[in-house]
Amino acid sequence: MNANWFKRFESYCRSERQLSAHTVRNYLYELHRVSAKLEENACLSFLWSEVSHEQIQHVLGQLHRQGLSPRSLSLTLSAVKQFCDFLLGEGVINANPAKSLSAPKQNKPLPKNMDLDSVTHLLEIDADDLLSVRDKAIMELFYSSGLRLAELAALDVLAIRFAERQVKVLGKGSKERIVPVGRCAIQAIQAWLALRESILCQDEALFVTAKGKRLAHRSIQARLAKWGQEQALNMRVHPHKLRHSFATHMLESSADLRAVQELLGHANLSTTQIYTSLDFQHLAKVYDGAHPRASRAKKLNSTKREES
Repeated sequence: MNANWFKRFESYCRSERQLSAHTVRNYLYELHRVSAKLEENACLSFLWSEVSHEQIQHVLGQLHRQGLSPRSLSLTLSAVKQFCDFLLGEGVINANPAKSLSAPKQNKPLPKNMDLDSVTHLLEIDADDLLSVRDKAIMELFYSSGLRLAELAALDVLAIRFAERQVKVLGKGSKERIVPVGRCAIQAIQAWLALRESILCQDEALFVTAKGKRLAHRSIQARLAKWGQEQALNMRVHPHKLRHSFATHMLESSADLRAVQELLGHANLSTTQIYTSLDFQHLAKVYDGAHPRASRAKKLNSTKREES
């Protein structure tokens, strides 16, 4: 019975909620993990229609003691809550047994960005063959428009509007948005498309392999990591690092949080606000060097140290 409900939940997430394949896959993985723990604890098969608040709480405690991170536990609990809400809607259960449960608080590390010199150096690759021309276009587009990995991988050729210098993106929750594309990225994409014509492509994917298949997420990640090493950058380069760099540099230049929120496709402004903390140390130095009171305080402290 449980397996049947998992299949129906998967179909519900894909068709009605229009969640990404990645999210659905993660939910199902977590549900199978919790199911295995519940069966292990009961020493026999169990039904999700009969699971209790205490049983779910006990499993979460077990996973926590086994070293599962707060972030992973949050995903586990989210999957269970979503599934129980689904069962509630289907009339299988009368109340969600996981509704009042909460995952351990997790520290939110600030996203690490690249400074402008590092980004410039990364993008100055010798694009003299098909794959390097493609990779340059990928990196330019990541940094130009702040796209997510899944968004860029899903792009088709017609998503790029060259005349308007825009790209049509399908973001989280299947929400569409139009994002500007910079001049350098447009030129890099045009150079790639000129070479793409020589490949027998299997669909209209913008970025493909040498065999014409849509470029997979892992392949994009691997190529960016490769270029980070070849350009001798002292950091690991990945898609989100370029997205974070885009957001940080945009905020540093414009200070327009709402505009950056729209460009990134964040549903809530609070998600975007994390980027306002990134350059706080730099701002503090500027303040100390520029504000009359701050400068005077520093001079007084220096004088006291000399006198002592």
